[in-house]
Amino acid sequence: MKNSDSPSKQVWKRFLKNKLAVGGLVFILMLILVCLLGYLITPDQSPQANEMHLSLTNRKPGRSFRFLIISRNDRIKKVNVLEKMLYGQELNFKSIPVTSIRKSGSHIYAREYIGDDEIAEEKAYSLVSGAYEYEKKYWLGTDIYGRDLLSRLLIGTRVSLSVGLMSVLISLFIGVSLGAIAGYIGGKTDAAISWLMNVIWSLPSLLLVIAISFALGKGFWQIFIAVGLSTWVDVARVVRGQVMALKEVEFAEASKALGFSITRIISRHILPNIAGPILVMASANFAAAILLETGLSFLGFGAQPPMPSWGTMIKEHYGYIIMDAAYLAILPGLAIMLTVYAFNLLAIGLRDAFDVKSQNVSL
Repeated sequence: MKNSDSPSKQVWKRFLKNKLAVGGLVFILMLILVCLLGYLITPDQSPQANEMHLSLTNRKPGRSFRFLIISRNDRIKKVNVLEKMLYGQELNFKSIPVTSIRKSGSHIYAREYIGDDEIAEEKAYSLVSGAYEYEKKYWLGTDIYGRDLLSRLLIGTRVSLSVGLMSVLISLFIGVSLGAIAGYIGGKTDAAISWLMNVIWSLPSLLLVIAISFALGKGFWQIFIAVGLSTWVDVARVVRGQVMALKEVEFAEASKALGFSITRIISRHILPNIAGPILVMASANFAAAILLETGLSFLGFGAQPPMPSWGTMIKEHYGYIIMDAAYLAILPGLAIMLTVYAFNLLAIGLRDAFDVKSQNVSL
């Protein structure tokens, strides 16, 4: 009995049978939602989640502190929801953590928080207009600069996923183009492109990315190019082999006999038939790009402070692993591990879904 479902529906049904792959996809969708909402869901909504209070260095998760607003800057405009979601809202006030507050006339007398076992002298501050105190809870504690760790973890998701996305797009463009040209034309063109692929393949990815970063300079946008230029070989090798196999089949020979150009034959007839392997490689390269970005940031060549990056967070706090604040490095490391694992599960699920030969499907 023939299956009336279209090939795309059959692929989707086979993918849904893989519970681990579906779980990976759900986790990735949650990360994308976090990236889209951005500063709207972070406790610290300042740009880069960079509100510092040095007296709150390395405070444990779940701690709450009272803050006294000591000055306001009315010249800072309030941005709309979209701008706030993308870039955050610059704070229009300056505050300090305090242990006690009492109001007397036009002044406020407060003791600044300088430590759990320390008591500061009471100081007088001018009463500011509007609210002059608030309380804030640090769900995951604070880092070495007294910044909210949860906010920086959430914003760091943007860095990892954006680097992964742009790097994969660059690697797909280069890899698919060169792989298709080498596989279809063959001859000296194939030999030259294959030689280039073997040279890039022989170089360690991290060292290659560091070398490209040296040439382009440090910065966020340079990471896209550096990682993309180091991950295209995997795509090119897969596309080359698939194109070499498909260029001899009947529909490709018929297209050639009809006088279609090489570009049209490759783009309209061959590439759509190898979309499955390309998607699998894109998912795997996404995970590899995230690992490369975090490695670069750990070494100081990636996202530059104060931009939150999981690799930078590990670099700043790895010394605390042997102390009583190991979570400062473990939490971003766990975020990296889960994200890479999710993309690897997605790649495996896509590979199994597109592998028709290994499936018991009646067509």
